Amino acid sequence: MAQRHLDPTDPAATAPPPHPGSASAGTGTNATARGDAGAGPRADADTDALVGYLRAQATEFLRALRRHRESGTGAGTAPATGTAPGAGTGPGARKGAGAGAGTGTHAGAATRTGTGTHPGANGTYGGPDRAAPPADDVDAARALRRAARRISATLHTFQPLLDAEWAEEMRPELAWLSGTLAMEHAYASRLERLLQALHRLSGSTAFPAPRPVGRSTVTTTVPPGVSTVPAAAHPASANRGNLTVGAAKAGALLDRQLTLARTRAHSTALQALGSSRFHAVADKVALLASEVPLSSTGRGAAAAPRPDAAPVDLRPLATAAQERLTDAVAALPLVTAGSPYNAEALVHGLSPDPAPHPQDAPWHQVRLLLRLHRYALEALAGAEAGEADDGVDVRLLAAGEALDRHRDAAEAAAAAAQAARTPRIAPATAYALGVLHADQRHEVEAARYAFQHSWRKEPIRLP
Repeated sequence: MAQRHLDPTDPAATAPPPHPGSASAGTGTNATARGDAGAGPRADADTDALVGYLRAQATEFLRALRRHRESGTGAGTAPATGTAPGAGTGPGARKGAGAGAGTGTHAGAATRTGTGTHPGANGTYGGPDRAAPPADDVDAARALRRAARRISATLHTFQPLLDAEWAEEMRPELAWLSGTLAMEHAYASRLERLLQALHRLSGSTAFPAPRPVGRSTVTTTVPPGVSTVPAAAHPASANRGNLTVGAAKAGALLDRQLTLARTRAHSTALQALGSSRFHAVADKVALLASEVPLSSTGRGAAAAPRPDAAPVDLRPLATAAQERLTDAVAALPLVTAGSPYNAEALVHGLSPDPAPHPQDAPWHQVRLLLRLHRYALEALAGAEAGEADDGVDVRLLAAGEALDRHRDAAEAAAAAAQAARTPRIAPATAYALGVLHADQRHEVEAARYAFQHSWRKEPIRLP
């Protein structure tokens, strides 16, 4: 039987138990020697801090899930709805189930018979004159991914203190959910990046208006007179008049391919949000918001300690995550990356192998390890959901942003190379795609340089 979700608006239900002690200014993880970050760990970084962090992230997950549902039900996701506000769970659901904040995370989960259980579960947003609000929908999906990533990373780093079987079941499910929800946004951002690069390489002063990103783009309408793009950043352009024929055809080819991939990702996300697999993940996260399954070691530390019993410290596990990151960074060619215009990222640029560049894999791995390290520091600091970045070392933030740009540029270059392999395209189109591929590989090189530059700086902590 599905569990009843907590009410994210009820302070009594959402507030994690108060953490004993106060935040400390010390780093506790040898930040200066290893280049660590700096949200100062709590003086009592023990199992209670871990439990509080997991519960806070689970509550944020449920709150984002409710916002996601409400943004879809507001646009009419079900053909038949209940009389209560937000009921919208289809026939067979409990009356007014969608109105209750506690069960609003996926109303009707106990029956699993509603046809409109989730926003977009029926593949429609209602009539043509009813547009889903884009900002709330996109922000809610982003918050869902954010909370899912943090829960999964915390389960990985502090697994010895958690129930092993439960953690092993939860981690791949959270990774599946986060990856599925991120695909549509990734394709849209990739298309925008490539089209802007085409205009820049063509010497055009006008860039195409970026497309709205999110599930609501299917029926989103923009009121007359409202601009969706800042004029200073991307001047409006109604056509590709400044592009050459090859660049224009290359842009059209990329538009077709990536829009098709984005549409498929959109359908996959809708199916995932209405699946029993997602219901199971939401139920487990709802349980996590009220009770964190601990191992025997964690339960012993969380119980009332004996006078002679030492609490379990989280720092050794966080330090292990930091050391894995340090070792991975040490294996990177930072000396080469520190030389501007070294052209290392262009090696194997003409390889017929459609697989991603093998030299990118270590950098992608460092990006994942850096994220694990950041989230471990958040757990040590007892950061509440939504305030996790307030005390993080700006050096780590800059390094993470550089690795994000590296990932985006590498994937954009792969998309340009894949488009260039399309049979029977014109030589001018293939040439434009080749130039675009080389440009994105140069962006990969620039991101590596930026990472090397930020990583070797002394730690600078936000106040």
